[in-house]
Amino acid sequence: MTGTASRVELPSGIRQHHSAPFGRVVGSELGWVLRRPRNLLALLGLAALPVLIGTVITITGGPGGGSGLFAAVVGNGMVLPVLSLMLTQNLLLPLIIAMVAADGLAGEAANGTLRGLLLAPVGRVRLVVVKALGVLMMVLLAIGVVVLSGVLTGLLIVGGDGLVTLSGTTLPLGEALGRVALAAGWCAVQMAAVGAVALAISSTTEHSLLVLIATVGALVVFGVLEAIPSLDWLKPVLITTDWYSISDVLSDPIRTTDLLSGLWRAGCYILLGFSAAVARMATKDT
Repeated sequence: MTGTASRVELPSGIRQHHSAPFGRVVGSELGWVLRRPRNLLALLGLAALPVLIGTVITITGGPGGGSGLFAAVVGNGMVLPVLSLMLTQNLLLPLIIAMVAADGLAGEAANGTLRGLLLAPVGRVRLVVVKALGVLMMVLLAIGVVVLSGVLTGLLIVGGDGLVTLSGTTLPLGEALGRVALAAGWCAVQMAAVGAVALAISSTTEHSLLVLIATVGALVVFGVLEAIPSLDWLKPVLITTDWYSISDVLSDPIRTTDLLSGLWRAGCYILLGFSAAVARMATKDT
Protein backbone atom coordinates (compact mmCIF):
# COMPACT_ATOMS: atom_id res chain seq x y z
CA MET A 1 0.00 0.00 0.00
CA THR A 2 1.23 3.45 -0.84
CA GLY A 3 0.58 6.59 1.12
CA THR A 4 -2.23 8.56 -0.47
CA ALA A 5 -4.73 9.34 2.26
CA SER A 6 -7.78 8.13 0.37
CA ARG A 7 -6.41 4.66 -0.34
CA VAL A 8 -9.09 2.82 1.63
CA GLU A 9 -10.30 -0.31 -0.06
CA LEU A 10 -14.06 -0.29 -0.24
CA PRO A 11 -16.39 -3.28 -0.32
CA SER A 12 -17.28 -4.35 -3.85
CA GLY A 13 -20.08 -2.33 -5.37
CA ILE A 14 -20.02 0.37 -2.68
CA ARG A 15 -19.16 3.94 -3.67
CA GLN A 16 -18.77 6.92 -1.40
CA HIS A 17 -20.22 10.09 -2.82
CA HIS A 18 -18.63 12.71 -0.61
CA SER A 19 -15.27 14.15 -1.61
CA ALA A 20 -12.15 13.70 0.45
CA PRO A 21 -10.45 17.01 1.36
CA PHE A 22 -8.27 17.87 -1.61
CA GLY A 23 -5.49 19.37 0.52
CA ARG A 24 -5.26 16.23 2.63
CA VAL A 25 -5.06 14.00 -0.43
CA VAL A 26 -2.38 16.17 -2.02
CA GLY A 27 -0.39 16.32 1.21
CA SER A 28 -0.53 12.55 1.55
CA GLU A 29 0.62 12.07 -2.04
CA LEU A 30 3.51 14.48 -1.63
CA GLY A 31 4.54 12.78 1.60
CA TRP A 32 4.44 9.42 -0.15
CA VAL A 33 6.71 10.70 -2.92
CA LEU A 34 9.19 12.03 -0.36
CA ARG A 35 9.19 8.84 1.70
CA ARG A 36 10.22 6.54 -1.14
CA PRO A 37 13.89 5.62 -0.57
CA ARG A 38 14.78 5.55 -4.27
CA ASN A 39 13.45 9.08 -4.73
CA LEU A 40 15.63 10.27 -1.87
CA LEU A 41 18.64 8.43 -3.30
CA ALA A 42 17.99 10.04 -6.67
CA LEU A 43 18.00 13.50 -5.08
CA LEU A 44 21.22 12.66 -3.25
CA GLY A 45 22.83 11.61 -6.52
CA LEU A 46 21.75 14.83 -8.20
CA ALA A 47 23.23 16.85 -5.35
CA ALA A 48 26.56 15.05 -5.73
CA LEU A 49 26.90 15.67 -9.48
CA PRO A 50 27.70 19.43 -9.40
CA VAL A 51 30.17 18.81 -6.57
CA LEU A 52 31.91 16.17 -8.65
CA ILE A 53 32.01 18.33 -11.78
CA GLY A 54 33.21 21.42 -9.92
CA THR A 55 35.87 19.52 -8.02
CA VAL A 56 37.25 17.82 -11.14
CA ILE A 57 37.34 21.09 -13.09
CA THR A 58 39.06 22.88 -10.22
CA ILE A 59 41.68 20.16 -9.79
CA THR A 60 42.40 19.65 -13.51
CA GLY A 61 42.06 23.28 -14.55
CA GLY A 62 39.26 22.56 -17.00
CA PRO A 63 39.35 21.18 -20.55
CA GLY A 64 42.24 23.43 -21.59
CA GLY A 65 40.65 26.12 -23.71
CA GLY A 66 37.66 26.17 -25.99
CA SER A 67 34.38 28.02 -25.89
CA GLY A 68 32.06 25.42 -24.31
CA LEU A 69 30.44 25.59 -20.90
CA PHE A 70 33.08 23.30 -19.39
CA ALA A 71 35.77 25.82 -20.31
CA ALA A 72 33.58 28.69 -19.10
CA VAL A 73 33.24 27.16 -15.62
CA VAL A 74 36.94 27.64 -14.75
CA GLY A 75 37.07 30.44 -12.18
CA ASN A 76 33.46 31.27 -13.06
CA GLY A 77 31.42 29.35 -10.53
CA MET A 78 27.98 30.66 -11.48
CA VAL A 79 28.23 28.78 -14.77
CA LEU A 80 28.35 25.48 -12.89
CA PRO A 81 24.64 25.23 -11.96
CA VAL A 82 23.61 25.95 -15.55
CA LEU A 83 26.09 23.37 -16.85
CA SER A 84 24.77 20.85 -14.32
CA LEU A 85 21.19 21.46 -15.45
CA MET A 86 22.15 21.05 -19.10
CA LEU A 87 23.88 17.73 -18.39
CA THR A 88 21.18 16.26 -16.17
CA GLN A 89 18.17 17.32 -18.25
CA ASN A 90 19.19 15.03 -21.10
CA LEU A 91 18.95 11.77 -19.13
CA LEU A 92 19.09 11.83 -15.33
CA LEU A 93 16.26 14.29 -14.69
CA PRO A 94 13.88 12.65 -17.24
CA LEU A 95 14.67 9.24 -15.76
CA ILE A 96 13.87 10.38 -12.22
CA ILE A 97 10.70 12.19 -13.28
CA ALA A 98 9.53 9.21 -15.33
CA MET A 99 10.18 6.97 -12.32
CA VAL A 100 7.87 9.06 -10.13
CA ALA A 101 5.20 9.23 -12.84
CA ALA A 102 5.43 5.45 -13.30
CA ASP A 103 4.87 4.90 -9.57
CA GLY A 104 1.93 7.30 -9.63
CA LEU A 105 -0.47 5.30 -11.79
CA ALA A 106 1.21 2.18 -13.20
CA GLY A 107 2.68 1.40 -9.79
CA GLU A 108 -0.73 1.78 -8.16
CA ALA A 109 -2.25 -0.57 -10.73
CA ALA A 110 0.50 -3.14 -10.20
CA ASN A 111 0.03 -3.00 -6.42
CA GLY A 112 -3.73 -3.38 -6.74
CA THR A 113 -4.43 -0.04 -5.07
CA LEU A 114 -5.57 1.85 -8.17
CA ARG A 115 -8.99 0.19 -8.09
CA GLY A 116 -9.48 1.41 -4.53
CA LEU A 117 -8.48 4.92 -5.60
CA LEU A 118 -10.97 4.87 -8.45
CA LEU A 119 -13.73 3.85 -6.03
CA ALA A 120 -12.65 6.20 -3.24
CA PRO A 121 -14.10 9.70 -2.85
CA VAL A 122 -11.40 11.51 -4.79
CA GLY A 123 -12.76 11.81 -8.32
CA ARG A 124 -10.88 10.63 -11.35
CA VAL A 125 -9.85 14.03 -12.66
CA ARG A 126 -8.77 15.05 -9.17
CA LEU A 127 -6.80 11.83 -8.91
CA VAL A 128 -4.82 12.71 -12.02
CA VAL A 129 -4.31 16.24 -10.68
CA VAL A 130 -2.97 14.83 -7.41
CA LYS A 131 -0.59 12.51 -9.24
CA ALA A 132 0.51 15.36 -11.51
CA LEU A 133 1.24 17.52 -8.48
CA GLY A 134 3.35 14.72 -7.04
CA VAL A 135 5.36 14.58 -10.26
CA LEU A 136 5.65 18.37 -10.35
CA MET A 137 6.94 18.44 -6.79
CA MET A 138 9.66 15.97 -7.74
CA VAL A 139 10.54 18.14 -10.75
CA LEU A 140 10.96 21.19 -8.53
CA LEU A 141 12.86 19.29 -5.85
CA ALA A 142 15.23 17.65 -8.32
CA ILE A 143 16.02 20.90 -10.13
CA GLY A 144 16.28 22.79 -6.87
CA VAL A 145 18.80 20.28 -5.53
CA VAL A 146 20.93 20.54 -8.69
CA VAL A 147 20.84 24.34 -8.64
CA LEU A 148 21.54 24.69 -4.91
CA SER A 149 24.41 22.23 -5.07
CA GLY A 150 25.75 23.92 -8.18
CA VAL A 151 25.60 27.41 -6.70
CA LEU A 152 27.28 26.39 -3.43
CA THR A 153 29.95 24.39 -5.23
CA GLY A 154 30.50 27.22 -7.67
CA LEU A 155 30.99 29.77 -4.91
CA LEU A 156 32.99 27.62 -2.49
CA ILE A 157 35.08 25.41 -4.77
CA VAL A 158 35.22 26.85 -8.29
CA GLY A 159 35.36 30.49 -7.21
CA GLY A 160 34.26 33.80 -8.67
CA ASP A 161 32.18 36.60 -7.20
CA GLY A 162 29.93 37.15 -10.20
CA LEU A 163 29.31 35.79 -13.68
CA VAL A 164 31.44 36.22 -16.76
CA THR A 165 28.87 35.69 -19.51
CA LEU A 166 29.48 33.83 -22.74
CA SER A 167 29.46 37.26 -24.41
CA GLY A 168 32.43 38.36 -22.30
CA THR A 169 30.62 40.81 -20.02
CA THR A 170 30.65 40.54 -16.23
CA LEU A 171 27.50 40.47 -14.10
CA PRO A 172 27.31 40.98 -10.32
CA LEU A 173 26.38 38.08 -8.09
CA GLY A 174 22.75 39.12 -7.69
CA GLU A 175 22.14 39.26 -11.43
CA ALA A 176 24.09 36.03 -11.88
CA LEU A 177 21.75 34.29 -9.44
CA GLY A 178 18.84 35.67 -11.44
CA ARG A 179 20.22 34.05 -14.58
CA VAL A 180 20.59 30.75 -12.73
CA ALA A 181 16.99 31.01 -11.49
CA LEU A 182 15.83 31.68 -15.04
CA ALA A 183 17.64 28.56 -16.26
CA ALA A 184 16.10 26.54 -13.42
CA GLY A 185 12.58 27.74 -14.25
CA TRP A 186 13.04 26.99 -17.94
CA CYS A 187 14.35 23.51 -17.17
CA ALA A 188 11.43 22.90 -14.79
CA VAL A 189 8.95 23.53 -17.61
CA GLN A 190 10.80 21.07 -19.86
CA MET A 191 10.83 18.39 -17.17
CA ALA A 192 7.16 19.03 -16.39
CA ALA A 193 6.46 18.22 -20.02
CA VAL A 194 8.40 14.97 -19.68
CA GLY A 195 6.43 14.20 -16.52
CA ALA A 196 3.10 14.83 -18.24
CA VAL A 197 3.96 12.44 -21.06
CA ALA A 198 5.22 9.82 -18.61
CA LEU A 199 2.03 10.15 -16.57
CA ALA A 200 -0.05 9.62 -19.71
CA ILE A 201 1.91 6.46 -20.48
CA SER A 202 1.60 5.39 -16.85
CA SER A 203 -2.19 5.58 -17.11
CA THR A 204 -2.23 2.92 -19.84
CA THR A 205 -0.20 0.15 -18.20
CA GLU A 206 0.45 -1.74 -14.98
CA HIS A 207 4.18 -2.04 -15.62
CA SER A 208 6.31 0.76 -14.19
CA LEU A 209 9.38 -0.37 -16.08
CA LEU A 210 7.52 0.02 -19.35
CA VAL A 211 6.87 3.67 -18.51
CA LEU A 212 10.58 4.25 -17.91
CA ILE A 213 11.58 2.48 -21.11
CA ALA A 214 8.99 4.28 -23.22
CA THR A 215 9.75 7.74 -21.83
CA VAL A 216 13.55 7.58 -21.84
CA GLY A 217 13.57 5.61 -25.09
CA ALA A 218 11.45 8.26 -26.79
CA LEU A 219 13.85 10.99 -25.65
CA VAL A 220 16.81 9.03 -27.01
CA VAL A 221 15.03 8.55 -30.33
CA PHE A 222 14.17 12.25 -30.43
CA GLY A 223 17.84 13.07 -29.90
CA VAL A 224 18.87 10.81 -32.77
CA LEU A 225 16.24 12.23 -35.11
CA GLU A 226 17.30 15.75 -34.18
CA ALA A 227 20.87 14.97 -35.22
CA ILE A 228 19.91 13.87 -38.75
CA PRO A 229 20.05 16.92 -41.08
CA SER A 230 17.54 15.50 -43.56
CA LEU A 231 14.94 15.34 -40.77
CA ASP A 232 15.14 18.99 -39.76
CA TRP A 233 11.45 19.32 -40.61
CA LEU A 234 10.71 17.18 -37.54
CA LYS A 235 12.43 19.49 -35.08
CA PRO A 236 9.39 21.66 -34.29
CA VAL A 237 7.61 18.64 -32.78
CA LEU A 238 10.55 17.11 -30.90
CA ILE A 239 10.53 18.09 -27.23
CA THR A 240 14.33 17.87 -27.03
CA THR A 241 14.96 20.32 -29.88
CA ASP A 242 15.85 23.37 -27.80
CA TRP A 243 17.19 21.72 -24.66
CA TYR A 244 20.76 22.87 -25.23
CA SER A 245 19.53 26.45 -25.55
CA ILE A 246 19.44 26.61 -21.74
CA SER A 247 22.97 27.99 -22.06
CA ASP A 248 21.48 31.06 -23.78
CA VAL A 249 20.70 32.47 -20.33
CA LEU A 250 24.46 32.99 -19.98
CA SER A 251 24.61 35.35 -22.96
CA ASP A 252 24.40 39.11 -22.58
CA PRO A 253 21.81 40.05 -23.64
CA ILE A 254 19.92 36.78 -23.25
CA ARG A 255 19.10 35.11 -26.56
CA THR A 256 15.40 34.43 -26.16
CA THR A 257 14.32 32.93 -29.51
CA ASP A 258 15.10 29.28 -28.76
CA LEU A 259 14.17 29.63 -25.10
CA LEU A 260 10.69 30.87 -25.97
CA SER A 261 10.12 28.24 -28.65
CA GLY A 262 11.20 25.61 -26.13
CA LEU A 263 8.66 26.91 -23.62
CA TRP A 264 5.90 26.87 -26.23
CA ARG A 265 6.74 23.31 -27.26
CA ALA A 266 6.91 22.09 -23.66
CA GLY A 267 3.57 23.73 -22.92
CA CYS A 268 1.98 21.78 -25.77
CA TYR A 269 3.41 18.53 -24.44
CA ILE A 270 2.12 19.32 -20.93
CA LEU A 271 -1.38 19.96 -22.27
CA LEU A 272 -1.41 16.85 -24.44
CA GLY A 273 0.09 14.57 -21.79
CA PHE A 274 -2.19 15.72 -18.99
CA SER A 275 -5.27 15.57 -21.24
CA ALA A 276 -4.40 12.04 -22.34
CA ALA A 277 -3.94 10.92 -18.73
CA VAL A 278 -7.29 12.44 -17.72
CA ALA A 279 -9.07 10.88 -20.70
CA ARG A 280 -7.62 7.46 -19.96
CA MET A 281 -8.46 7.55 -16.25
CA ALA A 282 -11.98 8.83 -16.95
CA THR A 283 -12.72 5.71 -19.01
CA LYS A 284 -10.69 3.19 -17.01
CA ASP A 285 -12.63 0.21 -15.69
CA THR A 286 -12.75 -0.28 -11.95
